[in-house]
Amino acid sequence: MPRKLLVPLLRLFSRNWITLFGASLTTVSALVIIAFLILGVMGYADSPYIALMAFLILPGIFVFGLLLIPLGAYVDKRQKRKARETGQEEAPLPYPTIDLNKSRVRRAAIGVSLLTVINLLIISIVSYRGVVYMDSSEFCGEVCHTVMEPEYAAYQISPHSRVECVECHIGPGAPWFFRSKLSGMGQVLAVTFNSYERPIPAPVESLRPSKDTCEQCHWPGRFAGNRMRVIDRYMEDETNTHMQTVLLMHIGGGHHPDTEGIHSWHVDPNKRTVYIAADDRRQEIPWIQVTYSDGRVVEYRADGSEFTDEEIAAAPKRVMDCIDCHNRPTHIHKLPGPAMDEALAEGRISPDIPFIKRAGVQILQEVGDALGTVEQVAERLREYYSSNHRDYFDANREQLEKAIGEIQRIYSTNVFPEMNVTWGTYPNNIGHEDFPGCFRCHDGAHTSADGQTIAQDCASCHNLLAWEEENPEILQQLGLN
Repeated sequence: MPRKLLVPLLRLFSRNWITLFGASLTTVSALVIIAFLILGVMGYADSPYIALMAFLILPGIFVFGLLLIPLGAYVDKRQKRKARETGQEEAPLPYPTIDLNKSRVRRAAIGVSLLTVINLLIISIVSYRGVVYMDSSEFCGEVCHTVMEPEYAAYQISPHSRVECVECHIGPGAPWFFRSKLSGMGQVLAVTFNSYERPIPAPVESLRPSKDTCEQCHWPGRFAGNRMRVIDRYMEDETNTHMQTVLLMHIGGGHHPDTEGIHSWHVDPNKRTVYIAADDRRQEIPWIQVTYSDGRVVEYRADGSEFTDEEIAAAPKRVMDCIDCHNRPTHIHKLPGPAMDEALAEGRISPDIPFIKRAGVQILQEVGDALGTVEQVAERLREYYSSNHRDYFDANREQLEKAIGEIQRIYSTNVFPEMNVTWGTYPNNIGHEDFPGCFRCHDGAHTSADGQTIAQDCASCHNLLAWEEENPEILQQLGLN
């Protein structure tokens, strides 16, 4: 900035210490923000904590400094007025009169105008970048690292790993954006004062309805028909025998009255289903009500339920939607058995290692129950094979170490001791193998007043084509085995 513009500004900002301090804060923070922006463009500053500093903390300091500048001028004016009233100051220095005929005033006005434009430009850039950054998955998962580590680790290996967190947790529209940011302020305070829950509860209460989020990509009105599913399972014997179950899943979907399948009933717009959950995780459902488009209403109560009519009337009720079954579409935490089966099926662990399925499941379970470390998993596995299978341990060390590394990865993406997250902390309601899932309602024990029962007919959801067979004939016929 030319000297003729700089000198009047220095005189203006140095009239009192508050204004000078504010100008200094603003200048320094602006220079640091610009430096971070340049480093970011050059690829040298991609840490989430640098972004947090550049787009959230420093802009706050920048704006605070700007506010101090007029505040200092106001305080200085009050002090001089008080001095005149008490006779302590005979010839007070007046504030500059805005007379553009004077070259000094013109230069000061030009300088203030230029600084205002620069300040507005900086605020606009960092505000936009700040909003973009707060909407990024890195901000959600890495800034509060310990708190969000379980969810972020599962997210990174999930089917939605390329979908930003805000697409599902906030969705489109300003109201939910501001709601989420207000909620985030409370979460920041909880992290600051170390008052957050361990483990973090699933957001079953505050989650936005799936029609506003999931259905932006997944169209429930589309008929999906039948799809084959192959479940790989390895036995806990010496050869880790590979068994396969083949199901023909009746996915259904669509809104035509003749379509059948899982989604055909549950997303039918001619039905409205509400229920009461007896626990925070919605694993126990004692009461269900289905309202049909013709006005007919059917209530189902679980056998042995002690809910009275008064308690049912007063209890909070939830309208069933996608998330009630697809409750872990992204943050999927597996149990030791299914996780080992998946790793064996994908070749990340060799099934040639004797008893690797049994040893892996047992050690993962025991170390997880004790909230141990990944190092303990490796130590226990090496000890098991060196003691019980010494010849294999000595001859196939490289293959075994690769398996140990994979089993450690399974542990580190499912068990988080600092957050008290272990096997089964977050139930998955899809299916009914590892958790009640479908059987929360389809247990044959929910009955209406006129004797209707919510069906538990397996064929409604799938046909069993093979059940834990080594070489299922159906796969051979299809050329898939």
